[in-house]
Amino acid sequence: MITSKDNEKLKLIRKLAERKQRERAGLFVAEGEDLVDAAAAAGLKPEFVLRAGVDVEPALLDSVSTLGSGSRVIGVYPKRWADAEDGFRVYLHGVGDPANVGAIVRTTHALVDAVIMLGPGCADPFSPKAVRASMGSIFQQSIMPGGIDGLPPPVVGLVAHGGEPPDAEPVGALCLGAEREGLPPEVVAVCQRLWTIQLRAGGPESLNVGAAAAIAIGRISSAA
Repeated sequence: MITSKDNEKLKLIRKLAERKQRERAGLFVAEGEDLVDAAAAAGLKPEFVLRAGVDVEPALLDSVSTLGSGSRVIGVYPKRWADAEDGFRVYLHGVGDPANVGAIVRTTHALVDAVIMLGPGCADPFSPKAVRASMGSIFQQSIMPGGIDGLPPPVVGLVAHGGEPPDAEPVGALCLGAEREGLPPEVVAVCQRLWTIQLRAGGPESLNVGAAAAIAIGRISSAA
């Protein structure tokens, strides 16, 4: 059992809280029994798993946890990026909140067969907050870095104002933009259609991108 805070596995978990270290090591952390079980169900082999009271003293595991309440189990896993694939794409541009990225990973995995493409300015889907928000979908959803070149048509952009309501026509790629700024002009320019989710009068002025993505992807799923 690990009894020293200077143990190399604990040091690695601390380092992997930083994006630069995750990129360098090609590894990420999943905390909690549900996520570790989801990784096992997906067949992803961990670098290692530490369980409180079994592999490590509970207080030491809590000391490297990013959860306010601590954790009973932490796993370290290899990052997996998808290879280029044909088919429907969900393209994210400037989605900087890791909770929204994780939520979109979960929604996409739940509703459609798609590859998520991460454009400039997106949060790391392997960050602790994004991994938690994905609720285990990070282990099965295809994700890859990429740009707007080569998105399969028809390309639909989701915009806050000025688009048409989501329809039942086929979609090759759905583009989602930053939480505040939305899609930049260069992305809008490659879209053949623009969708806007109609909000009721007297309600909020907009939805966050995670909620908007769920509505749009759900519409695409029901029309397939």
